This record gives sequence, structure tokens and C-alpha cells, in this order.
Amino acid sequence: MTKEEQPVILIVEDDQGLLKQLCWHFDQYEIVTASDVDNALKSAKEYKPSIVLQDLGLPPDPEGVTEGMKCISQLLNTLPNCKILVMTGRSEEENAMKAVELGAYDFFHKPIDTDELDVIIERVVRLNQLEEKNRQKQSESNDTLPNLITNDPSMLDICKLIFRIAPTQVTCTLLGESGVGKEVLAKAFHLVSPRKDEKFMAINCAAIPDNLMESELFGYEKGAFSGAAKQTKGKIESANGGTLFLDEIGDMPLNLQVKLLRFLQQRTIQRVGGTDEIPVDVRVVCATNKNLKDMIQSGNFREDLFYRICEMEINIPPLRDRQSDKILLAKHFLDKTIQEYQLNIKGFTEEAVQVIASYDWPGNVREMENRLKTSAIMCSNTYLGADELMIGGEDNSPSDNSEVIPAKLQPLKETRKSAEVNAITQAIAATDNLSAAAKLLGVSRPTLYDLIKKYNISVN
Repeated sequence: MTKEEQPVILIVEDDQGLLKQLCWHFDQYEIVTASDVDNALKSAKEYKPSIVLQDLGLPPDPEGVTEGMKCISQLLNTLPNCKILVMTGRSEEENAMKAVELGAYDFFHKPIDTDELDVIIERVVRLNQLEEKNRQKQSESNDTLPNLITNDPSMLDICKLIFRIAPTQVTCTLLGESGVGKEVLAKAFHLVSPRKDEKFMAINCAAIPDNLMESELFGYEKGAFSGAAKQTKGKIESANGGTLFLDEIGDMPLNLQVKLLRFLQQRTIQRVGGTDEIPVDVRVVCATNKNLKDMIQSGNFREDLFYRICEMEINIPPLRDRQSDKILLAKHFLDKTIQEYQLNIKGFTEEAVQVIASYDWPGNVREMENRLKTSAIMCSNTYLGADELMIGGEDNSPSDNSEVIPAKLQPLKETRKSAEVNAITQAIAATDNLSAAAKLLGVSRPTLYDLIKKYNISVN
């Protein structure tokens, strides 16, 4: 490892004797020191350390832990990826565990065993290198679409597909249950396309009365009907140069399906009450939670329109089939609500994590977002518990008379791999701390490191 690659270690300790001992012992690294919270934060901003060795007893409260806990929180706000190793007496393990819950990576006891500390530092250095490699890999590969929170293999495959077809003129239809995130994907589709700097116009075909749908889509001329006081552009014309998102396309009336088909074929429109052919250059993305092929058979959807809008079909899996996304999304929505409403919640209890992971979420991502927002606002505890979530139990249990349909069988090796990857990604998402994740999984830290490397799991 070259000098440029050596990690910067910040040592926060007011005991000058111990501070000199640590500086001498770690002279192969670039060392920065501080003796209180203010100087620690100043050094963190200036030198960007990747590792922090910190005492919990800092002035002006060297006998307590108030300043030490404050230092951990503020350091992580400044450098969220740094690893904080807490120094503590053997009788103070409870405070050390509180520090880990607050975000510290690990702790070690005083008097310091330098051999033990060397092993911990070496592991942290390797972990930082692994995390940086993963960050670079994700940055270079752009596997995830803008504003999409996912670590699910099937969703990452969808991201890759959208990246491939976004630069083309293929008309795409997103299929999936209500609440799975079809509009999020449609917006992401727009943001990675050449049209990203133009308008994204969305229209929900199920939310507009049939008699208003035509004027909403195509616009109207002055005097076209009672109340048409001026010429007005429709959604299609307003999206010229950009992307038009037709949500719930299965609810579009049959008479308008003919006009939409004509537009898709000729790329021109006529406003209601007008005769001029107006050319429009727009990318069309559709979405529906209905089975369009069944609707064709029943006569409720035109077959020729189906083939025009479904040049590419993308099936979005429900949240119940995206096990590794459940905790990831739940944490995202909780953090978002905490920030929006300035709540004093630090995370989930272990029981809440288990409930979130085991619940089927029939309303998908939309249900999760609404449930987490309401639960967080109503929560009066430091950690959001299973009781506040108000899910699970009988609501998630199969009926005694329900038929059990076996899943498609996989080879045992693949089944085990899938189970281990899901468990590890959920634990990492739930704890944001590999030491705590290892404890949650019931394995040692080295074992968890080996599994992360074996399965190439992102730890960002």
C-alpha cells in the first residue's frame, strides 16, 4: 500500500499519554489527533479520516459519556462512511453498545491490547477498500435508475433493460400491481433518455371522467364546447420533445383508444373542435395493473393498440417477491419521514425489522410508504417498534382453507445462496453497521466479511 493509499486515522483522546502511545503504534498510517468534540469535527472536515479511534469520556465531561456520544453523532453526520472504534473500560460495555447503536462501528477495551487493535484496524481497512470498490463499481455501471431504491436482482435486471431501451424510440408498457412503483420507473425512464431535459407529462386514465379525457389528451380550440373560452393544449402536445406517461392505460375508453392509436401511428394530433394536423414528437410510456390480453378477449381493449404500446413489456414484481428490498425501502421511508418532520427516532427495533420482512405488503411500495410515515409520526419512542407498525398477525396469515401452491423448485445450492443473500442484505440495511449486522445474523464479523465477498454484496 502506497503512502497515498494509506487511510487517515483520527484519534480523539484527552489522555496525552495514551494519545502518544497510539500515535507511536500506528506510525505507518497518517495520524490526526484531537482532544475534544470541536477539534475532532474540525479535523474530520479538513482531513476526511476513514477511521476514528475515540474515547467516550471527553472534556468537558471526561467522567461521563455525553460528549463522546455527541462526538459520534456529529462525526457521522460529517463523514457518514467513516468507521468509529470506541475505546471503553471493561465495566462500561453497556455504554459501548449504546455507541454502536448510535452508529459506531465497533469498540475495544482499555487497557488497550495493541495486537487485538491491529486486527480490528486491518479488518476496517479491508472493509473500507471493499466499500470504495463497490461505490466505484456502482458509479461506473449505473445499475440503478434515478430515484429508485432497490437491491433486488430482478429489479436490477429491469434497470439494465431500461438503460438499454431508453435511448431508442420503442414504446414501452410497465405491467404490475397497484403500488409497485410504475410511475417511479417511468420518471426514471425519462431521466436516463435523451429527452431528460424536456417535460415529463403524466396522466392517469382512470382518474379522468370519460367525457373529459379527449380534451385532456388532445387539447381543444376556443369555442369547441361550452366553457372552452380559449385555445388550450392537451397533455400530448404539452409533452412535445419530452415523455408522455399514460398511467392505467387499461382504463382508457374504447373510442379514445382509436384516436390514441392514430396518434402513435402518424405522430400528429387534432385538437377537439379543430381540423389542423399538429405534429408532436413525444416518447410514450404506458402502465397498467390490468391484464390487457384478457381485456382484448373480452372486447374492452383494442388488439392493434396493444401491439403498438407493448413493443416492449416490463413486468414489475410485487414487493412480496422482492425480499431484499423490504428493509431497504422501509429504512428509506423512515429516514425520509424523520427528516421531513424532524422526529427523534433512531431506527427500528429488531421485532419491527422481523415484521417488515415477513409481511406480504399487499399494497406494495405505496402501502409501505404510507404505513411508515403514519407510524413514525405517531411513534413516541426512540426506536419504531412492531406495535407502532400495526401490521402482521392475522392480516398476514393464510386462511385455513387456502390452497398451498408450491413455488417453482430450485436446486438446493441456489436456494441456500438466495436465502443467505436476502438475510445479509436485510441485516445490513437494518443496522447500517457490519458489526451489528453480524450480531443480528448470529455470525462472527470475519464470517460476515467472507460471505459479503463470496456473494459480491453491496455494503453501501
